Order: sequence, then structure tokens, then C-alpha cells
Amino acid sequence: MIARTPIVELDSLAHAGAAPLAEGGEARTGGSAWKLAAYVFVENRLAVAGLIVVVFMFLFCFVGPLIWRVDLIHTDIANLTQAPTAAHPLGTDNVGYDVLGELMVGGQTSLEIGLTAALLATTFGVIWGAIAGFVGGWVDVLMMRFVDSLLAIPTLFLLLVLAAMFTPSVPMLIFIVALVAWLVPARLIRGETLSLRTREYVDAVRVMGGGGTRIVLRHIIPNTIGTIMVNATFQVADAILAIAALSFLGLGVPPPATNWGAMLSDGVAYTYSGYWWLIYPAGLAIVLAVVAFNLIGDAMRDAFEVRLQKR
Repeated sequence: MIARTPIVELDSLAHAGAAPLAEGGEARTGGSAWKLAAYVFVENRLAVAGLIVVVFMFLFCFVGPLIWRVDLIHTDIANLTQAPTAAHPLGTDNVGYDVLGELMVGGQTSLEIGLTAALLATTFGVIWGAIAGFVGGWVDVLMMRFVDSLLAIPTLFLLLVLAAMFTPSVPMLIFIVALVAWLVPARLIRGETLSLRTREYVDAVRVMGGGGTRIVLRHIIPNTIGTIMVNATFQVADAILAIAALSFLGLGVPPPATNWGAMLSDGVAYTYSGYWWLIYPAGLAIVLAVVAFNLIGDAMRDAFEVRLQKR
């Protein structure tokens, strides 16, 4: 007598969180989709290089000052704009500060503002877009027309106006950048929600008495996690650029605090004096940080697309 293998519908497996049956009759668990996504990410050499750069930058900015201790408060008139030496590997700036130590401390400000602003903007944008897309009707129209009206204003102009209205500080710059950056994730999540709200599991939650808040927070937003994470990495890169632009225009954190944009702005004044160490270190740090986060975002987008296809 020939034993028969039970036939299981693929839709039922997908609904239960399992993947289709592999060769040999063994079912792959949902964890294999995440492993596949991680494999796709690791296979992207540029993304791995970007991740290494980001980790190195965090160690450089937050651990480096504990090892390389310099005075960034008192000016040193005897050592103004010195070329790189053993005592100052990246030279000194126009007030005698060690450029290497200043680059570390400035990176702390840039990364803190970039990460925090991206987190706030992504969180608020996700909630705004999910509510607009789920409720629909005149609420959706009203909420998204507000987003469209803000998107119609040039981002740099809006940043300049907001920065000029408030006293620059790290918390205020985080608020200003987040106030502009939440618009893009709101539009993205709203589009995802319009598709997700018609799915069978949403109807099932309604039938079981689940309210709109539960549906949005427990079912719709978790199913947009791929879009959220990919957009968040790009938000960090955009926030770092925004802070650099504001600081370059003189609207950054006031001295003695600094960031990479402020260092670049101060160094540009010495472009024709041959003091390259006042320009290139900060500019290179901004470029590396932005490119690294963008590479990670691109790889995460590919990885999540593969994960969703294999679920």
C-alpha cells in the first residue's frame, strides 16, 4: 500500500506564517524568510561595506574621544591652522582646536541629530499615513492635502525659515529636521495602507470585533515594516545632509558645540590659503556617512522584497 502525503494549500500555510513546502516534503518555517533576507543583505558587498563604515563612525565618534582627549573649549593662539603633525594628526583649525578631536565631537552631534530626527519623523509619518489610508474618505483627503501643501514648499527654504525662527540647539534642530522629514514616510505608508486595509485578515479582525486602533497598530503597521525600515535609513542620510546644510549657512548649533557641517563652513573660508585639513576631513565624513546609509537602505530594500516574495 502506497502512503499518501497530505496535500496542504499554500494559502493556508502562508496564512499560518509558514513557507511553501520545500523539496522532500519538509516545510520551511517563517524564520527561513528572514534568513534569506539576511543572506541577500550579506551578499551585497557594498551594503556590508556601508555597514562597516557606519559601525566605524560610531566607534570613532563616541569611543574615540575617550581615547584621544583634547581641549576643544580654550583657544590655542600659538597653534593656529597648523599642518598635520604627530601631535595633531589632522592639524589644527583657526582657533587652535585639534581637528581630529573636533571631527569626533562634531560627528557625535551630526549622528545624534540624524538618528533621532529620522526616528521621530518615521514614527510620526507612519502613524499619520496609516490613519489617513485606513480611515479614508474626507479624513484621508484632508490629511493628505496638508502633506501635499507642505511638500510643495522647497525643503531647504522651509528648513531655513524654521531654523531662523527658533534658537539653534541640538533638541531644536532635531525638531526642525523631523518636522520636515515626516512628510515622505507619511505618503509611503498611506499608499501601503490603502492596499493592506482590503486584505482578508483585516476583515477577519473586524468580524471578531477588533477596533480601528487595533487594526492599525497590530496588523497594518507591522506589515509595512519593510518600507518603514528602508525609509528610515534614507531618513538618517537626509537628516545628516540637512544639518550639514543648515550649519554651513550658519544656522547650526552655537559654539563651542560643533558638527561636520559647521566645520566645513569654517574651513571653506581658507580654501585659497592651502589649509586642506580644514575642509577635507569634515567633507569626507559627511560623504561617507550619507553614502553608507544609502547603501544600507538599498540593500535592505532588496532583502525585504525577497523575504516577502518567499513568505
